[in-house]
Amino acid sequence: MSNPPTMTQKEELEKVRKGLKGWEDKCLAPILKEGPERYDPFITTSSKPIGRLYTPLDNKDLDPVEDLGMPGQYPYIRGVHPTMYRGRLWTMRQFAGFGTAEDTNQRYKFLLKHGETGLSVAFHLPTLYGYDSDHPRSYGEVGKCGVAIDSLADMEILFSGIPLDKVTTSMTINAPATIVWSMYITVAKKQGLDPHIIGGTIQNDILKEYMAQKTFIYPPTPSLRLITDTIEFGTKEIPKWNTISISGYHIREAGATALQELAFTLADGMTYVQNAKDRGLDVDTFAPRLSFFFNAHNDLFEELAKYRAARKIWATVMRDRFGAKKPRSWWLRFHTQTAGCSLTEQQPENNIVRVTIQALAAVLGGTQSLHTNSMDEAWALPTQKAVQIALRTQQIIAHESGVTNTVDPLGGSYFVEWLTQEMVDGAFKYFDKIDAMGGVVAGIEKGFFQREIADSAFRYQKEIDGKRRIIIGVNDFTTEADESITYLKVTKAQEERHINRLKKVRKDRDQKKAKAALGKLRKAAEDGSGRSNVMYPLLDCVAAYCTLQEMCDVFRDIFGEYTEPPSF
Repeated sequence: MSNPPTMTQKEELEKVRKGLKGWEDKCLAPILKEGPERYDPFITTSSKPIGRLYTPLDNKDLDPVEDLGMPGQYPYIRGVHPTMYRGRLWTMRQFAGFGTAEDTNQRYKFLLKHGETGLSVAFHLPTLYGYDSDHPRSYGEVGKCGVAIDSLADMEILFSGIPLDKVTTSMTINAPATIVWSMYITVAKKQGLDPHIIGGTIQNDILKEYMAQKTFIYPPTPSLRLITDTIEFGTKEIPKWNTISISGYHIREAGATALQELAFTLADGMTYVQNAKDRGLDVDTFAPRLSFFFNAHNDLFEELAKYRAARKIWATVMRDRFGAKKPRSWWLRFHTQTAGCSLTEQQPENNIVRVTIQALAAVLGGTQSLHTNSMDEAWALPTQKAVQIALRTQQIIAHESGVTNTVDPLGGSYFVEWLTQEMVDGAFKYFDKIDAMGGVVAGIEKGFFQREIADSAFRYQKEIDGKRRIIIGVNDFTTEADESITYLKVTKAQEERHINRLKKVRKDRDQKKAKAALGKLRKAAEDGSGRSNVMYPLLDCVAAYCTLQEMCDVFRDIFGEYTEPPSF
């Protein structure tokens, strides 16, 4: 007996259309007559209107094979690995750093003991801005928002007793990334390791600093030169290292929408790829080591759609725009951190629930690495108890929730696929706009990105103020109870201990060797031909115990410091 003929797609869609109309007339209409829905319209975290119901009619042009593909195959919308978490879980990498190198070293050992699988370094503000801890601008900031690192001596203590061939380390550092990375490489060598075998990531993404976080030092053009130096050096000397983590996280934290985070981040990535190609590097030699860093905000579906869209867009751009030949060059691998800007001082235990939802979005979206914020981070750097809860959140999702049992479990959802394609289309519209104004650097200089982010942040706050958007414990469901908690404090004694070590390093080092190394660094930095890679003299400076600021000051003297133009 033969099977009956199947309906054509057109007939199937017509059947859905009739079914939808019948539902609206017979089922929905009587309910709406009784009373309106809670909002009109419902919106995502990014204020995008969301429809009541999604059906195949919203995805009628979607080809499950050509547009979605399969996991591990172009366009990677369903994941970069065929088995995803069935084969290997994501790296659980808690962001950590406070006080002195000794303090943070103890926190790292605690996290590794409790199941963390990768390290992540938070540096204090003076390090981010290229100042030593005893500089007048560092007063009151030493060890407060991260660990204080001024020289190789601090980096040696930070990773004391931690074999760098057994863990990967991510370092959130941008303007001084070349210097901090040189310190890490030197510590690995002192442990007797071949740099070819060590792995990790430096953030090294300066463009988003001009847009959002603002921890820049030098103007864009020389900053891009330093980044290209790291890409070139890493490709040749440290092939397992991700020499840049192109970061949307801070763009989102500054108030951008999910779409803006996606589009601006990938536009930054294209700029870095073009600069490396202009240096003469073969795209297929460095593209596999590019990585990304995204935010995970509260709207579960919007966030996971963003990650799926990011993979499709990047694969398309790398293949079609930059001519990458190797499938590995098309991959978008990314780290995710839950949204710090979503955490509240009020009812801080609520943050555990927010972080769980955000982490779930990252996992459902196929992240390769994840950091979960701690419930007390709206108050201060996390306590040991709070960071353990945050780590346990990841472990429970991994081992108890069931979401790791199958690849891309929400793939094929009418809503998810519609939202993913909306992200893809919206991002390409932004790319056209950015290209028309002359590229990312031109957009920064014109204030385009800053205005876009500021407008989105303003709209979001207005929605909160008008209770169009409910934040539990902040503008609704509030309590009068004392909500203070015990939080981490960095003491004056910790600061003094660190500064005393810095002064001793300066006093005891071989001054002649340090001066000569800084001279070689100056000569390399002054060479604008692209033939002098600053990484090589930086390694000599670090080994001579030159301080972070001494090396940054060489660059400041040659490149100048960037002053952001006013934007209205």
